[in-house]
This record gives sequence, C-alpha cells and structure tokens, in this order.
Amino acid sequence: MDIGSVSLLIVAAMSILLLLGVPVAFVSGAIAVVLAYANFGTAGFFLISTRTAEFVGSFELIAVPMFVLMASIMEKSGVARDLYRAFHVWAGSVRGGIGVVTTGVAVLLGATTGIIGGEIVLLGLIALPQMLNLGYDRKLAIGTITAGGSLGTMIPPSIILIFYGLTAEVSISHLFLATLVPGLMLASFYVAYILIRCGLDPTLGPPLPPEERDMPLGQKLALFKGVALPMAVAGGVLVSIYAGFASITESAALGAFGAAIAAWVRNEFSFTMLREVLVQALRTCGMVFWLVFGTNALIGVYNLMGGITFASEMLAGVSQDPAVTLSVMIGVFVLLGFFIDWIGILFLTMPIFLPVLTQLGYDPIWFGIVFNLSMQIAYLTPPFGPACFYLKGAAGDTLQLSEIFAAQWPFIGLQIIALVIVVMWPDLSLWLPKLVYG
Repeated sequence: MDIGSVSLLIVAAMSILLLLGVPVAFVSGAIAVVLAYANFGTAGFFLISTRTAEFVGSFELIAVPMFVLMASIMEKSGVARDLYRAFHVWAGSVRGGIGVVTTGVAVLLGATTGIIGGEIVLLGLIALPQMLNLGYDRKLAIGTITAGGSLGTMIPPSIILIFYGLTAEVSISHLFLATLVPGLMLASFYVAYILIRCGLDPTLGPPLPPEERDMPLGQKLALFKGVALPMAVAGGVLVSIYAGFASITESAALGAFGAAIAAWVRNEFSFTMLREVLVQALRTCGMVFWLVFGTNALIGVYNLMGGITFASEMLAGVSQDPAVTLSVMIGVFVLLGFFIDWIGILFLTMPIFLPVLTQLGYDPIWFGIVFNLSMQIAYLTPPFGPACFYLKGAAGDTLQLSEIFAAQWPFIGLQIIALVIVVMWPDLSLWLPKLVYG
C-alpha cells in the first residue's frame, strides 16, 4: 500500500477512535503498534521501545516532573488564596478591578506552574465566588478565569515549551524568553478588555464594598508577607535560567526544593501534604508521558515508512507563498485543537511542519511561540476546550457547560489578535532572546 493511502487510513482510524472516546495516547500508540508489526514484523516492537527510551533518556525531560512538583506544592500550600487576597484589596475600588486582579494573579501563578489545569481550578474556587457575589456579569467572570488561567503556558516556565524545545531541538531558555513579551501582551489585552467593558457599563464589574477594601496601608502591605517567599522562589528559578547559573533541569529541581521550603516557612508543610503532592505530580506526569509515548511511537513508525517526507512535500506544495503555508500550519493547529490535547498536536505535527518551516526560512524559536498562542485558542474552543472543563469541575452545578462555552468568544477574539500580531511582527518575541543571548 502506498504511503498516501496509509496516511488516509491513519487519519480515519484516529478520527473513529477519538470519536469513540478512546484516549489519544492509546489511539496513537495502538496505531503505531499495528503499523510497526504490519511493516516490520516483531522488529517493529523493538523500534518503538528504542525510540521511546531515547526520548525518555533526555536530561532536560526531568524538568517536567520537577516543575509539576513545584506547582503542586504551591497549590497545596495556599499561595493562590493569599496572593488573591493580597491584591484584591488594592484594586477593589476600580470598576472591573477584581477581574484585573484575577488576571494578574493568573500571570503570577503561571510563573510558578507552567500548566493550566491547576490555575483554573484554583481561580474557579477562589475568584469565581467572589466575582459572582459582587454581581459581576457571569460571562465576563467566566471568561476572565478560563482565559487568565490558560496564560500559565505563555508565562515561563512553560511545560509546552519544554516539550517543544525537545522536539524542535532548540534552546528552552530562548523559548522561555521569547514567550515572555507575547504572554504579557495577551494578559494586557485581557485587562484592557475588562476595564473598557466595565468602564462603559459599571454594572458588569462593580467595585468591592468599602468595608472590604478600606484598611490601613500597613495592613494592606502585610498581606504580601505570606506570598513574598513563594514569589521569590519563582523569580529565582527564572533568574537562574536566564542568567545561566543553572540548566533548566537544575533550576526546576531547585524550584521544587524552594517551594517545599516556602511551604514549611508558611507552616503548610506536612507529610500528608507531601503525599498528596507526590500523588498529584505522579498522576499529571503519568498522563503527559503516556501521551508522549503514544504519539512519539506513531511518528517514529510513520517516519520510517516515508510518511514524514511525503507529508512535508505535500505541505510544501500547498503554495509558493511561505505565508500561505504558514497559515495552513496555524489552521491545522486550531482545527486539531477542537479535538486533541496540545501534546498530541505537538508530536503529531512538528516532525512534519518543522522541516518545511526551516526550508521556508522561518525561525523555530518564533514558531514555538506561534504554536503556543495557537494552543491558547485551543484551550477555550468547544467541543474539547480543556479550560472550560477545568472550570466546570471546580464550579460544579454553579455553572452550566453551555454558558462556559458561550463566555469564551470575546477572549478567543483577543487571542486571535495576539496571534496575528506575533505572526506579522516576529521580532516581538525574538528581540528579548537576542538581547540576552546575542
């Protein structure tokens, strides 16, 4: 069977299995095993195991469980709760101020996690009741939390960019710097949208009652005491990476250790908490790594069959205009985001896209940020929209899934604007890595 027919069969099999509800890790892994045996016999199993072992043996991959462990400790030690409390009394007198605070806290939490699930759940438990009790517009409150919570992958350290860096074989430190300006730009779009809407219609985001925000300056400053050390740990991790004091993996390990020390200083550390943190980190990493194993195996087998070359040539032949080819790639990202998680999209597309991208003269560091922004859109768009389901899980019967989905569209529009800006002006993401590393 020619490689074109095989490619169509793979797409058909994946579509059917995904529609049946089979997890993408097992879908891609099962197809890889069938293809390997059909084309290479029992030697194909050795191929799959060898490729998986090579990827898992990457030293930089250790950073993933370390950053997840750091995030879990920060979550369990109540940093998000205290951070929200510290900021909301300062901006509470502003129309839409609590929405702005929620976005700001999401950015700061992003610097401690790099993953979106925990952030959205935390904000859903802490910020959502406060906003609804104040009389905030429900759609505005919902969209603020899902969009703001998704910023975790745009603010370094980002788990997405670690895997992208390993796949594209580019510097993860450069990627972390490159995503910083676009990430803060997207956050500023959210803040501007909230302030403009609440400024035009004050009923959408009422200020805090005077009795909740009026307190002496010293008391307001004292609220930051409990979060100073955890934020210093997060800042120290990023400084150690950018300044070259430690590698990504070493910085992640120091971050996990520092988070544990910060929890101990806050009197939040216990063996019960440690057990919960380790179990949570193990579950998160287990889910991510199984996705990696399945998609990595499928790409390996497909590559040996000539599939990557076939797909790359077909993609390169779409148009003589590089901008059209790039638009097709971004369209594929967004389309797959309706149905598949980011890691499946990453491993399924990058081995095909990156050779074409390099041939067209695009910078792979910049393309990593384009991919990351595309995944921001995928987090919010139904029917998959993982951010929406995270918030539904945190809010329970307080929110209906239909109204969560309906609240996403203005923020998806802002994400599209940010994506277009980064595509049109690549230096927006590349100037900072050039400034720091030359």
